[in-house]
Amino acid sequence: METPQGGMTRRDMLGTSGMLLGAITLPGLGLDLAGGAGMQAGTKSGIGYFAQFGVTEDLIRQTLSEALSRGGDYADVYFQHQVSNSLGLEDGIVNRAHTNMALGVGVRVIKGDQTGYGYTEELTLETLKRTARTAAAIADGPAKPGPKGFRVQPIKATRYPVARPWEEIRPSEKLPYLISLNERMFAADPRVKKVTVSFSDSSSVVLIADSLGRLVEDVQPMTSLGLSCVAEQGGKRESGGYNVAGRCDIGFYSADRLERMVREAVARTTILFEAVQAPVGEMPVVLAAGASGILLHEAIGHGMEADFNRKNISIYSDKIGKPIAQKFVHIVDDGTQPGARGAINVDDEGNPAEKTMLVEDGILKTYLHDSISARYYGVAPTGNGRREGYQCAPMPRMRSTYMLPGPHHKDEIIASVKKGIYCTNFTNGEVNIGAGDFTFYVKNGYLIEDGKLTRPIKDVNIIGNGPKVLEKVDMVADDLLIDEGGWTCGKNGQSMPVSQGIPTVRVASITVGGRGTKG
Repeated sequence: METPQGGMTRRDMLGTSGMLLGAITLPGLGLDLAGGAGMQAGTKSGIGYFAQFGVTEDLIRQTLSEALSRGGDYADVYFQHQVSNSLGLEDGIVNRAHTNMALGVGVRVIKGDQTGYGYTEELTLETLKRTARTAAAIADGPAKPGPKGFRVQPIKATRYPVARPWEEIRPSEKLPYLISLNERMFAADPRVKKVTVSFSDSSSVVLIADSLGRLVEDVQPMTSLGLSCVAEQGGKRESGGYNVAGRCDIGFYSADRLERMVREAVARTTILFEAVQAPVGEMPVVLAAGASGILLHEAIGHGMEADFNRKNISIYSDKIGKPIAQKFVHIVDDGTQPGARGAINVDDEGNPAEKTMLVEDGILKTYLHDSISARYYGVAPTGNGRREGYQCAPMPRMRSTYMLPGPHHKDEIIASVKKGIYCTNFTNGEVNIGAGDFTFYVKNGYLIEDGKLTRPIKDVNIIGNGPKVLEKVDMVADDLLIDEGGWTCGKNGQSMPVSQGIPTVRVASITVGGRGTKG
């Protein structure tokens, strides 16, 4: 319903929400944005999906003009409508079922390297202008003109095509997945005593428009499925699990993927009954392909985000163009992987996503930039300006960070270690982003003795410094694996979906801590 001022009031939105919640569906999210036509569906103004909420070019233009009323250098608006669903099963019973909805807009004003921000859930002209004035308070000068019109940026090839939108998939179609996984987990091993299954999906539509006259709209799906279990043997209990996630539709859950989930969840749990304590001290550490990319992401990747370098927080602040690793080390942050949890068509500033080479031939080539840092460094944005939602201002964030394949082979790397550990699965960790100091808990791994994997290990921590560990990477295999897990990255109070990966890598020396004896 359009108000006399234009836009939708919070009461109007809540009335709509009640109808949507009752059906757990959202009409209109399944836009065909792959060819760009969906952005203009039902209107000649360039506004596609959000036209149903009373959003027009004139509403956006007046909001941006108000945002520049005190002399800001740049302004943008970020509209978001998201519907998220979750189902949980424990002890064979569905014990969680939620639907959450969000509709709102954030207004950002930039003056120099300072940011003013305001957001609202009421899409009326009066409220949007008031929100824009809040953001504009960062500046103090003569007003600047807003855009006279908008250039619609079509999304030519979506990285997350959806055959069946999530709003068409009812709980009755999802529940059999949970029930089947629960039964298969118990059948896989008699030691399994407790199983938890969690399923989530979301559909989010965003519209970004700025004072340069750019306008882009994107539909962003997401789903995740997690398995965890508790097993018992000889009076001892162990826990473990496995999860998958992606920007995909329900077809993501193939028979092969579901079978792998059960197999991995049970195996990662039950092998802990055989695990021994690892020796402690300095020793070679081999990182398994795939999930070990968490170390690359946390201990190294954050240090390459441009805001930390612009503020001289990161150890990489003066390292552009300098060697930081051996010549066979190449590190990428990539937003273009089809269906990946960290994939994006455009970032949350409207900049196209791309594949960014961070480290090439061991040399640091660039940082991960949003618009603010890109202007500061005099370079183009890399498509890394991301935000958790309309309540948040964007900042440089990773998407899918991984190391490219190297010249070695997995068997060759393991055979090269006389005494060390092989890490396959990490859980909790802490990182000092500025210096790169880290501690990670190794959930699953193996001893390496005389060049062979021998006994499984548990209760192990690895402790070190990310940049120094990168310098000590002396072998990289040719078996790059992008992990399919539901990784979420936290920074400055915002959480973002990301992907990560790594080939099998040998680090010449890392401190290994735990309950074992000195190696």
